[in-house]
Amino acid sequence: MNEILFFGHNQYPKLIKNEPEKITKPIQFKFENENENENENEIKQISTSYFATIFLFKNGKAIECLSENDLNQNPEKIQIEENIQKVTVGAQNEAILTIEGNVFAKGDYINSKNPNEFINISSLIEDKNDIIIEDIVSGLSSIYLLTSNQNAYGIGSNDYSQLGLDSKTLKNTEKPILMMKNVSKIFTGINSYNVFLLNSNQELFGCGDNRFGKLGLGESRIEKKIQKLTKIQNIPKGKIIDIKCGYTFSIMLIEYENQNENPKRKLYSCGDYGYNGLGKNENTYEFTEIKSSLFENDYILEISCGFKHTLILTSHFQLIVFGSNVYGQLGTGDTKNQSIPIQIELPKLRFNEDISNYHVSCGSARTFLYYSPPSFSNLEEDLIKLFERKEFCNISFKTKNGEIIEAHKLILKYRLNQNQIENEIEKLQEIISKKSIKESNQIFEMIYSNNSKINPKLYSEIKEIINSNEKIEETMKRIYLNENENEKDFIIERKEKQYKFPKLILIMRSELYRGMFLSVTNDKSNKVTDYSELSNKSFQIFEYWIYSNQIKDEIQITKRMINETEKGIDYFQLNQTNPNLFDLLVKKFNNQN
Repeated sequence: MNEILFFGHNQYPKLIKNEPEKITKPIQFKFENENENENENEIKQISTSYFATIFLFKNGKAIECLSENDLNQNPEKIQIEENIQKVTVGAQNEAILTIEGNVFAKGDYINSKNPNEFINISSLIEDKNDIIIEDIVSGLSSIYLLTSNQNAYGIGSNDYSQLGLDSKTLKNTEKPILMMKNVSKIFTGINSYNVFLLNSNQELFGCGDNRFGKLGLGESRIEKKIQKLTKIQNIPKGKIIDIKCGYTFSIMLIEYENQNENPKRKLYSCGDYGYNGLGKNENTYEFTEIKSSLFENDYILEISCGFKHTLILTSHFQLIVFGSNVYGQLGTGDTKNQSIPIQIELPKLRFNEDISNYHVSCGSARTFLYYSPPSFSNLEEDLIKLFERKEFCNISFKTKNGEIIEAHKLILKYRLNQNQIENEIEKLQEIISKKSIKESNQIFEMIYSNNSKINPKLYSEIKEIINSNEKIEETMKRIYLNENENEKDFIIERKEKQYKFPKLILIMRSELYRGMFLSVTNDKSNKVTDYSELSNKSFQIFEYWIYSNQIKDEIQITKRMINETEKGIDYFQLNQTNPNLFDLLVKKFNNQN
């Protein structure tokens, strides 16, 4: 069942029939044909602006509601063959990121010849080694792409120099242009002509519209346009988690580590308070703290900004709002603007014990609050995550500059050609010894995942030593079944039997259960030390064990996994390509117990 609340502007398009143009209190949002979307199409993400709203489902499909469909109110399925992993809607554009790393987009500034047709804009990047996209963000009239090589590209309007170039020499581009290298995150807003880029050193750069001081450069730097990427000085110390932008303001979320306590998060803003959304009663031209007792002792999970309003979601299930409320987009029950943060009441929600899986999405003058259950991660994603688990690596490789990359010999054994495995590992070491650390990491990502798109040029050098005919699922089955080859096993005793699991696989697949695990714990810090108390909680079928105090994130092993092993069910199929298998296993388990 989809859990979606809606309030605000109910026109252009009209999203809920038989409801007024202004919905001032949160109400349940339902699709016209709810049965069609109830189980197999659970909501993954909602992105909304003024003229369009896109609903992305967990099966990788999406529908869009457009202003031109306002009369017949029929959402249209987005016709893209690849599975979709993220959608973004700006005031004048739409963008879609697929699992394959391609980006399809449309809009007047993206495809002037046919603005209503999705085109593959990632394929237009000139550097063909840089066409795998990891993230997308939509501004008002521009779209920003972050590649797997940590390069930021922009496409669309440059009227306010929001692409980092002089607007006099470039008004618009329908081809992505490189803005900056070594970028870890991109931030903007659906109604914004400005953008922020964060590098791996936590240095923040911005450009574009600065008429209201919304770039945080200080009172002396209030200019109409900042025509090139400029470092933002005097920002609060701490880790930048997110930045959301309205039309005349920017909101920054920063996390601070405490040695003996859970981390704290604070909000900062800059820009013009006269348009609301700033959270203060005064203009601020540098990022300064938004102070409120409402979230002073709470943990801020998420922020979202519309044209002139801001919403904050906290771990205590508070929805805190401020800004313009002309269409009821704050959900307060009236249309009175709020210049400082206030809390609104929410109806009782079905999944309110698992707040970490709720999300808030602001349109220009509307708001969605929706529940998105934890995703089943696919094997390729899980494999690549293993790079971070150095304590389970057992073979080292040295790059040309002497850096050390640690890898998992067990995986290499089955991913490389097996006739002469030791020779293949030597060949791999020879290749790595001539590469940079960045190229070496890409090589291991391709070996682990068999995804040649990460860097086709490098893949051509290693394809002779990779067992490319074997699927990822087949590799992991062989590791799983061939227990004696793994020196790092974990043994579970159940019903007077012993079950041996490769720790490597349990670490990799544990993320499958993390969301479910957190839903039965009341520990908002995500830290649990006593697993024995959890055995009778949860959804009747889950039990959890911890097998090592040294594992940073803890591992949860469920009755379901053991039951699958006992009954011979292939749990490697439990990924996003087969989301219904989980429900079948639950029914099977309940029927047998």
